[in-house]
Amino acid sequence: MIRATWLLLLLIAAAPTTNPIRTNRLAREKSPYLLQHAHNPVDWFAWGEEAFARARKENKPILLSIGYSTCHWCHVMERESFENEAIAKLMNDWFVCIKVDREERPDVDRAYMLFVQASTGGGGWPMTVFLTPDLKPFFGGTYFPPEDRDGMRGFPTVLNKIHEAWEKDHEKLAQVAEGFTRALRAEAAAEVKAAGPMRLPLLAKAMAEYKLQFDEERGGFGTAPKFPRPAVFHFLLRYHMRTGDADAKRMTLATLDAMARGGMHDQLGGGFHRYSTDGRWFLPHFEKMLYDQGQLASAYLDAYQLTHEQKYAAVARDVLDYVMRDMSGAEGQFYSAEDADSAADPAKPDEKGEGAFYAWTKGEIDSLVGKDAEVFDFAYGVVADGNVRVNPRGEFKGKNVLYAAHPVEETAKQVNKTMEEVKSAVDRAKAVLLKARSARPRPHLDDKTITAWNGLMISALARGGVMLGEAKYVQAAARAAEFVRTRLYDEKTKVLKRRFRDGQANVEGFSDDYAFFIQGLLDLYEVTLDVKWLKLAIELQGIQDAVFWDEAGGYFASSAADQTLLLRIKESSDNAEPAASSVATLNLLRLAQMTDDTALREKADKTLAHFASRLADHPSAMPQMLSAGLFGMSHPKQIIIASNGDTPERQAMLRVIFGEYLPNKIILGADAGEGQKFLGERVAVIKEVSAIDGKATAYVCENYVCKLPTNDLGELRKMLLPAKANTGR
Repeated sequence: MIRATWLLLLLIAAAPTTNPIRTNRLAREKSPYLLQHAHNPVDWFAWGEEAFARARKENKPILLSIGYSTCHWCHVMERESFENEAIAKLMNDWFVCIKVDREERPDVDRAYMLFVQASTGGGGWPMTVFLTPDLKPFFGGTYFPPEDRDGMRGFPTVLNKIHEAWEKDHEKLAQVAEGFTRALRAEAAAEVKAAGPMRLPLLAKAMAEYKLQFDEERGGFGTAPKFPRPAVFHFLLRYHMRTGDADAKRMTLATLDAMARGGMHDQLGGGFHRYSTDGRWFLPHFEKMLYDQGQLASAYLDAYQLTHEQKYAAVARDVLDYVMRDMSGAEGQFYSAEDADSAADPAKPDEKGEGAFYAWTKGEIDSLVGKDAEVFDFAYGVVADGNVRVNPRGEFKGKNVLYAAHPVEETAKQVNKTMEEVKSAVDRAKAVLLKARSARPRPHLDDKTITAWNGLMISALARGGVMLGEAKYVQAAARAAEFVRTRLYDEKTKVLKRRFRDGQANVEGFSDDYAFFIQGLLDLYEVTLDVKWLKLAIELQGIQDAVFWDEAGGYFASSAADQTLLLRIKESSDNAEPAASSVATLNLLRLAQMTDDTALREKADKTLAHFASRLADHPSAMPQMLSAGLFGMSHPKQIIIASNGDTPERQAMLRVIFGEYLPNKIILGADAGEGQKFLGERVAVIKEVSAIDGKATAYVCENYVCKLPTNDLGELRKMLLPAKANTGR
């Protein structure tokens, strides 16, 4: 009987299913983006030799498709084309098809994006590029619809045209590809003559460009779509501190205020969406990226330090709380992104639309919040027929995107209530709506850990913890740093990996992984004064210098080890993420001050001189590099805190220091232990300082010449306050 039962089970297991789940090679991958395409009828390959060898063997062109898992138009193209059997057959018959997650392989993405931008005048994702078997591009674009429409060539039309051209004369296409590749490589390798030290006139020219770009009515720079670009805020506030330029401060605060009020800011759950599709920060593209959260939290923290206005602290806090609640892993790591798209109906999980998780009808809100509806609806712009007036695809018909339409004072006057009553009503309504929203189908979470983006988040949490008096933020920063150290860094091989997911660390780190993580470690050190973070930062800086440094100045984005790469690029613009060279330059300057290492200062100066030449024509292209230049022009305050370990008095001193906007400073710890010994071997003055009367004592120095020590918090604050703006040099 047992044998018969086992035989029956074997026969059932061996029998074909009526509707088997089809998979392709991407099912072996860890990337959420690649896994999203694992059941397409397309015979996808991941980027690698297996695909390249197939293309060479069969003499087929490569169809390279690049995107990321939370990309709205990537989802659209997948539904329309990659899940279409007829289109997939054309792709499989005529091409070797490769999928790349741009967040895992930014090196591949950058190289072919340069080609698409140069050949079409634009770029974006999904990106589709056709290559020769030796990986040289000859045609590319972004989104293609499934048929010819609205003046756009459909994807089948493009596939047919490319196939016909390849069959007719692939040698000609190979020549075209060779020409494109030579031109791109020549531009990337163009010699740049260093311009000498970066000076204030170059920074003033950048400031003038920002003034011309500034939207006086709505905040932000340029027209729709509007991107936050936090590196601009960092530069403008530093420039204001250096020169006293009131416009630099005004433009920054006006933009931060407008963003906080708008629909781009998640008014219920905290955090910021990717960008605003309109000019008034109202209707966002709804994906949420970790790198935006880290940088924007830091920008609002800077504004809080400068102004001491609680509204900036509140926004920073809601960003940090959002990340800790919705984008954190069990081991302390931070996840990459949340999707723009989600299902509106739990019974139809595959029918997704952009913003479905975030938008509301007036009826939904009113039925949930009851007596508070009048107050909430007026305060947040909720109307019966929906508040999205420009809605070309119709997904927001009758829906409301929440934004701070009217301030508390105006709302109180409108509904004839006190301001306290309005605040209470709004708080109650928000809590009810957030709870109701949490029961909706959530957007897809890209749960991979990117080292660079964790570095940005570590910086924000570490600084925010001290400024906002929240130890949990500092603890979260330390946990994330420990995760990267133990899970993504191999101390034996001295290799930092870029991505961790599902138990696997993969892809050797790029220059931004090193730079952003080192920045996070330096910020974490200055908050905790735990020397292990400073030691790790110094070690990683040495590796970054060995692998990515260009003797002309600056850092290549990738190492020279991967011979398949079309280009080895050195980024020369600070966009959604700042360039690795920009962040690394400020790291070098800080480390040079912390360790009295002139070699690090020389590398920073060489990089500033190199990019000063590049920025002569368009200085506003690299605001983070300009911030590094401002630090390099300054005489940073060296603040040494001597204490017998981590005492409440030391914590109080750190709160005083972080209570002021002091961008040109470093903080060092003399802990009467390992930290003081380590630093004392590099900076002589560290050996000599000590806590007075056993109490934490501050030494405020410049060029390692210190003022009289103090353990009085009021006196310390006076010593830190900046002098009048210096407009020289």
